[in-house]
Amino acid sequence: MNTYAGYKAYVDRDLVPAFGRCRLLDLRPKQIEDWMAAQRRAGRGRVTLYRVVSTLRNALNHAVRSWRLKFNPAEHCVPTKPRADERICWTPKEAAAFLRHNAEQYADQLADLFEVLLGTGMRRGEVLALHWSDVHLMDRKLFVRWTLSAVDNGDLHFNQPKTEASRAWISLSPRVMTALHRQAALQMAAHPDGRLEGLVFAHADGSPLRPQWVLDQLRKRTAELCLPRIGLHDLRHTAASIMIAEGIPIAIVSKTLRHATLATTINFYGHLFKDSADQAVNALARALDQAQTDRLRAIPRGDDDLPLAA
Repeated sequence: MNTYAGYKAYVDRDLVPAFGRCRLLDLRPKQIEDWMAAQRRAGRGRVTLYRVVSTLRNALNHAVRSWRLKFNPAEHCVPTKPRADERICWTPKEAAAFLRHNAEQYADQLADLFEVLLGTGMRRGEVLALHWSDVHLMDRKLFVRWTLSAVDNGDLHFNQPKTEASRAWISLSPRVMTALHRQAALQMAAHPDGRLEGLVFAHADGSPLRPQWVLDQLRKRTAELCLPRIGLHDLRHTAASIMIAEGIPIAIVSKTLRHATLATTINFYGHLFKDSADQAVNALARALDQAQTDRLRAIPRGDDDLPLAA
């Protein structure tokens, strides 16, 4: 839903005012480039400009595929994709201090929510949309079936997870199990029939928590400890960085994060594997040295090496 809202904003706010009166067959690359230059002079951000022109290119590609255009005038106008800012991740000590602060000073459902986020690497929307029907405490697993999104920080919507790979089972550590058991006990005590139903993390009336409110609470509690300021999705990155620092193989990290491909994990976190790369080349060198030593030991010795007769 957020993605759709973004595309709609680019079309309504930028593309229609700029090119809406131009006949499709008359649109030329020069018009697009002139518009981009004017936008740069007006101070538009590189990321926004990239997304707007990419949206135009994708729309015109559809026109080419449907034989309404012979060529795409925006094909070579899309600026180079800006490099994403490096994500800030907490160290294990910082993450542990944050969780301890929540448990000692607040002991509320957000303290348990942050335990689940950091203990599983789940996405913000996946945790906020987690239903008790998808939590299997006896098996120490949960299933990701829904994600919650706020369109323009407004209406809340339950949607399918980000990718097909995201719909998967997640194993639960003892820490996460403790947090979920605590929430289960509280909700069963509050329910007239002592049942677990609805959302795992919700308001007293069962309505979902707003992502912006959870983010505000994260930043408030982070500031109380003077920890680096991060966002909710950075908790997922923190979980990944801790797994990598602990030497977990990249394939297992990728599976835990439910990335669609291993390449996605490497693209996101490849820079964190420099120590692993050192270990790999050193291990390779040791293996070659050992093989060379074994070869030399296997060479038969000549007569000069035989012991002298008594």
